[in-house]
Amino acid sequence: MSENRKFTTKQLVIIAMLVALNVILSRFLSIAAWNIKIGFAFVPVVFAALYLGPWQAALVGALGDFIGATLFPIAAYFPGFTITAAIVGLIYGLFLSKKQTMPRILGAVLATEIIGSLLLNTLWVSVLYGSPFLPLMATRVFQCLILGAVEIVVIRIMAGLVPRLVHSAS
Repeated sequence: MSENRKFTTKQLVIIAMLVALNVILSRFLSIAAWNIKIGFAFVPVVFAALYLGPWQAALVGALGDFIGATLFPIAAYFPGFTITAAIVGLIYGLFLSKKQTMPRILGAVLATEIIGSLLLNTLWVSVLYGSPFLPLMATRVFQCLILGAVEIVVIRIMAGLVPRLVHSAS
């Protein structure tokens, strides 16, 4: 996207579709337990990062979380998870918007899993439920390892497909 901060109609439509897809993947097509959630809600955020850039990916993540939590609540809305979703989108965008090399993909996944899943989301769950942080974090390491491996494979595939899809749609 150009340095002009105004969104085109096309970009707004793409963002809206990605937010809707994020809500569907997060709220209806993911496996969730008490403090662990495994799914593919990262895919629309990564698409936004690859195609639109870091700020748009942050917007897709934040809006997807907010709208999903508002329309299809699992518990009371907590803004910490929305902040995490925005930060994760921003991280994906910073790593993946210019180049999609394997080191950048690994860096993006490592940063989002450590900062987003392991630290911030664990902190929010700890605050919400009054659970001790470190034991809770230990239970989430397994989720981060599994989801991180899945993300690496999916993002690598997407990095090859998204430019071709965008080029053929233009």
